[in-house]
Amino acid sequence: MFVRIVKMSFDSSKIDIFLENFNKNKEKIRNFDGCRLLELYRDKKEPTIFFTYSYWESEAHLDSYRKSELFKSVWAKTKILFKDKPLAWSVDKLESLP
Repeated sequence: MFVRIVKMSFDSSKIDIFLENFNKNKEKIRNFDGCRLLELYRDKKEPTIFFTYSYWESEAHLDSYRKSELFKSVWAKTKILFKDKPLAWSVDKLESLP
């Protein structure tokens, strides 16, 4: 399993549009084959910055999602809202303490 972290910066006037699209699709994304967790975070000091954390069984599962119609639809509506270029990381979880 690995974690995908995406940092997104939005124009303040477009945050509601982003959140509406995210809320409309979050269950579909979470239930996509191979996705084990989906979380959305908002920066405490800069409220126009959001992060998604998603846990995937394998890189092949994430690649399958990124090639899906669901991703294409969600991303098309999201990328036009960005204030800055999004940043993304794929990381391996080494340890987790409950």
